[in-house]
Amino acid sequence: MVKVVKPPKKGLVRSAAGHLRAITEVAKVVVNPGTITVHYPRERRKYPENFRGMIMFDMEECISCFRCAHICPANAIQMYPNEEGRYYPGIDYAKCIFCHFCVDSCPTAALKRSKIHDVAYKDVDSMSVTPKQMNSVPEIVREDSVTVEYDFERDIQLIKRKEFENLLVEVEKPERPEFKAVPQYGDNCIGCRMCMFSCPVNAIKSKFEETKVILETDFNKCTGCGVCVRICPTEVLILTPIEEVDHQ
Repeated sequence: MVKVVKPPKKGLVRSAAGHLRAITEVAKVVVNPGTITVHYPRERRKYPENFRGMIMFDMEECISCFRCAHICPANAIQMYPNEEGRYYPGIDYAKCIFCHFCVDSCPTAALKRSKIHDVAYKDVDSMSVTPKQMNSVPEIVREDSVTVEYDFERDIQLIKRKEFENLLVEVEKPERPEFKAVPQYGDNCIGCRMCMFSCPVNAIKSKFEETKVILETDFNKCTGCGVCVRICPTEVLILTPIEEVDHQ
């Protein structure tokens, strides 16, 4: 047995009521939009202070400790020498995964986070940024005038404010005493001079006395980076606060 479904009867009142409901819903959306779409680039979502964006660099704060290059899991950081023999980090953003391990490990806050995340490069080669390029703030072209935040306390809503958010995050310099590398346990020295060859500022010198190698530190050059301490196989050198060095 085949049951025939009859189409609904069309009437003027029913049709008018349907159109009225549709117009009412459109009016509600116009007055109070229920969408959660951010109209980028005219609007920009507000990011937290610890957002992992492009990495800024302050060359004056860098002590050439190589920690950023050692800790990078993507091998995206390369150390570049300058005219004075100091080494500074450069980043290959074609490799960088924005983990910010380098920022977190930097003892002097020379590497800083930012909220810049939408960057255009001409080609892959230009994504390798040198220390001089990192030391200057990139040109930022912005079209946004509204900052948008998500509100999850009730139904998901957008809170829009007429404000211009700064994409450069101000970071306080951490309290860190000034350290110097001191040859504390000279009897352990085997004369490999790996500390001298690895020093990025040539602060370690050596001299022969009879059959032993005696290490000396030029405290005017030493930045307390700790490279010599980490590389020494017999733990001859230690990092000592500058106050204790002055009393020795």
